[in-house]
Amino acid sequence: MRIAKFAAVVLAAVMASAQPPGASLEARLSAAAGHLQQGRLQQAIKECKGVLAADPRSAPAHMLLGLAYVGQGSTAMIADAKAELRQALDLDPSLLMARFYLARLYVDQGLNEKAQEQLELGLKQSPGLPNFLSLLGEVRRELGDPRASVELNRKALAADASMITANYYLALAYMDLKQEDAAMAEFEKAVRSPHVTLEMYNALASMYLKKRNFAAAEDISRKALALDPSRPDAYLNLARAFNGRQASDRALEALRAALPPGKDFPATEYYQGLRADLATERGAAYADKKLFPQAIAEYTRALEFAPQRAALHRRLAELHRRTGNAAAADLHTKQANTLEQSPK
Repeated sequence: MRIAKFAAVVLAAVMASAQPPGASLEARLSAAAGHLQQGRLQQAIKECKGVLAADPRSAPAHMLLGLAYVGQGSTAMIADAKAELRQALDLDPSLLMARFYLARLYVDQGLNEKAQEQLELGLKQSPGLPNFLSLLGEVRRELGDPRASVELNRKALAADASMITANYYLALAYMDLKQEDAAMAEFEKAVRSPHVTLEMYNALASMYLKKRNFAAAEDISRKALALDPSRPDAYLNLARAFNGRQASDRALEALRAALPPGKDFPATEYYQGLRADLATERGAAYADKKLFPQAIAEYTRALEFAPQRAALHRRLAELHRRTGNAAAADLHTKQANTLEQSPK
């Protein structure tokens, strides 16, 4: 979330809403908003807490404190951020910025119904706000209605053509509707913005890979890594682009950078899938180099993380056949058949 992007709006809202007892508290609120605008989150937090110590019912101070917690990007602070934003709205329901970021937090936690409620309340207060329209569109898509997302994000773009998140959400909706050309056009608009995010780059890279445009996928993946060189999913896309052009050594180099030795990753479903994908790409690179034992080892490792992937059994069956292990080939073929025939 780009807190600083909305800081000028926040500052204006604070100055319009602030009613602390005394000019010094108003000055501290203004200072907190300024710190938030410049990304000085700890200073903003300190100023907000100072205001709240003197006036616990200062809604703008609760809002700014919540936004500062959001800006830290720490999962440990999510509960505190939500509590502050809710407190701000309890004290002053007109604080639209607090309502928007509370909805964003709900979206990030998968609480789409709660997010929808906040966004619809905001649009009742101020109809046509493009950031509310756009996020509501994405919420509706997550709730299974991509056509509503298309309509809402088009309205957002009509109100503010520079809102690239609307292009991104519109692209995701088109993907759900199987309109890939329309999705790619929206992704390409999004990545031309100076406010592009790594997720936008990764989504477009994945589309280029699907279209077998490996040069474009490599270019976009490198741009993603320029934004964040630590993201393994961007290295994965880069490796896939290299494998697509039989540049196996370069693919293996990218994959080594994806999960550096000694770095811990959480044992979540996402990272289990990511590890399976990385091992699969290593297997593909080794297979292309005719290093079949190494390829078999990597595909086998991928199955440890994703045992339900029939395609991995197919690849292993082929490699075992090529290395003369008919029994293992037959076993993996049977396992692939079983998985493909089982109800999804």
